[in-house]
Amino acid sequence: MRVVVEGVWPELDAGRFPIKRVVGEDVWIEADVFADGHDMVAAALRFRSSSDGEWREVRMADAGNDRWRGCFDVAEIVEHAYTVVGWIDRFETWRRDLRKKVDAGVDVAVDLLVGAELMKAAARRAEGEDRERLRAAAKTLGGKDETAGLRVAFDEGLRELASAYPDRRNQGAFERELRVNVDRPRARFSSWYELFPRSASPEAGRHGTFDDVIARLPYVQELGFDVLYLPPIHPIAHERRKGKNNAPTSKPGDPGSPWAIGAAEGGHTAIHPDLGTLEDFARLIAAAAERDIEIALDIAFQCTPEHPWVREHPEWFKHRPDGSIQHAENPPKVYQDIYPLDFETKDPKDRRALWEALRDVFLFWCERDVRMFRVDNPHTKPFPFWEWTIAEVRAAYPDAIFLAEAFTRPKVMYRLAKLGFTQSYTYFTWKNTKQDLTDYLTELTRTGAVEFFRPNFWPNTPDILHEYLQTGGRPAFAVRLVLAGTLASNYGIYGPAFELMEHAPIQPGSEEYLNSEKYEIRHWDLERADSLAPLVARVNRIRRENPALQEMRSLRFHGIGNDQMIAYSKRTEDRSNVIVVIANLDPKHARSGWTDLALDELGFGAAEAYEVEDLLTGAVYTWRGASNFVQLDPAAGEPAHVFRVGPRRSGSAAAATRAKQAVPA
Repeated sequence: MRVVVEGVWPELDAGRFPIKRVVGEDVWIEADVFADGHDMVAAALRFRSSSDGEWREVRMADAGNDRWRGCFDVAEIVEHAYTVVGWIDRFETWRRDLRKKVDAGVDVAVDLLVGAELMKAAARRAEGEDRERLRAAAKTLGGKDETAGLRVAFDEGLRELASAYPDRRNQGAFERELRVNVDRPRARFSSWYELFPRSASPEAGRHGTFDDVIARLPYVQELGFDVLYLPPIHPIAHERRKGKNNAPTSKPGDPGSPWAIGAAEGGHTAIHPDLGTLEDFARLIAAAAERDIEIALDIAFQCTPEHPWVREHPEWFKHRPDGSIQHAENPPKVYQDIYPLDFETKDPKDRRALWEALRDVFLFWCERDVRMFRVDNPHTKPFPFWEWTIAEVRAAYPDAIFLAEAFTRPKVMYRLAKLGFTQSYTYFTWKNTKQDLTDYLTELTRTGAVEFFRPNFWPNTPDILHEYLQTGGRPAFAVRLVLAGTLASNYGIYGPAFELMEHAPIQPGSEEYLNSEKYEIRHWDLERADSLAPLVARVNRIRRENPALQEMRSLRFHGIGNDQMIAYSKRTEDRSNVIVVIANLDPKHARSGWTDLALDELGFGAAEAYEVEDLLTGAVYTWRGASNFVQLDPAAGEPAHVFRVGPRRSGSAAAATRAKQAVPA
């Protein structure tokens, strides 16, 4: 074949894994398409969905240097395939050469006859009115009126018509079909709120219930979250139960850790009796849905000594030489209340039965209208298991979403994403300097990772209280909230610990909370005057109202003359929504600096005046050019600016905006 098609992008691991998109997104594809000699080539992007199987095509545009570009959209939650083909464009080659000869004053009588033959061939490939138009063009080109022939040859309408019926003999094609995994929109844009149901009781000392969580839904809705994530809701063992602050032995009344799953009442498909029943859980699902909130469940594949599987399937656990079952440990940490599952059990039948049982846990909750799962420590389970399980679940429930709680090595995190996890926890919690944030976000948004890895940023979790939050006070919580909510399109907080600024570690140098909710029931005063709830609600409202913040591909960093300040922007493709965020990373001191904005990214000229409206406070400023002065004082409740950037408005409009009330940070 004369035409070569290579360098198709995006392509993951030579087509081993699909890229990721959500319903309604355009899938832009690029490829190198070229041939020997001087003939011009054309290229087409071929695509199909797994639901209909019929290939469709769109012509690709020449992007220069033999690079071609085209796109298609994905309209349903099914896997799509794509590839690229190319061919010699004989009509376009003839037309180019004809123009050169006309411009040089060379006789073109024979060339017009060649064009007539090309039109006749195209007519044979066409039907109906198009065929007649091509035949008429061929007749004119083959006639004696050279002026009329040239007019037809360079007619743009004929050019478009002829390109629709090309000669695709000896067509070249990319050697592989590549795939797109399509999710629903919440896979790309979501706001998560984590709470422990047992701590949802309005009465101190009483174990919370699903009814208490239902009563908490208006609060979650007012905060602006669309996903309510619950730690494990299953029975907790009594044997080897952990006590307060992870004490190795419990005292009467200690509730134990929700991740110690399994007791006489059941295992991963049972509900802790103090929370309620499956019927109560169904009411919670329905009540949340009425507020456009989804319930996400924690799936932790581990068992207590009292889990029914320990008795029913001892072959699913690793036994030590003395016959006892191996408990979990991560020296110096020891988890006597947890038995890990043995994915390397020797008998293939036992291994298959284990895989199916774990898959069926997901299916059990899917059947009860749960479609979002936070998966605990997936990196400690085999890669092939996750690829198979997620594919099985999505075959039955294509709208299922899986969040990987994988605080592990980068390549392992990326592999889990390629295998099917929809979103992933990240290192954001530990990225607190300007350089660290810039480097990390550049990796996530400007490399191939953007095609398959969807970050979910969490400033805190029940397991992680970073030193920045321990020592930075209220400004630290405020700025980390703004960063998480504007840098990432998916983010979450562990509350009410976050909005109530829980910051005491169990000991210096530890990231564990003092009086951790993992081991005891906490009572939270949601009406506290210093709560960050108003700021949380404002950030989530800003996210909902500004499409630029609902994706990550457009993220660009801008210069600002202070190492303790960071500036970045996001925008929609048509620049109808442009957001610029400037944050003070120092929670203890006021910082200032002059911006160095890339105005071409924002859609403004070097000398053009434009307005920036701070969506956190309502203040409006008129800026001009790339360099503008910014000062942020955390002591004055100014952790950051979230600017919506637009053309300069009238004075009355600006004044009206300035009159808005600020939300305290």
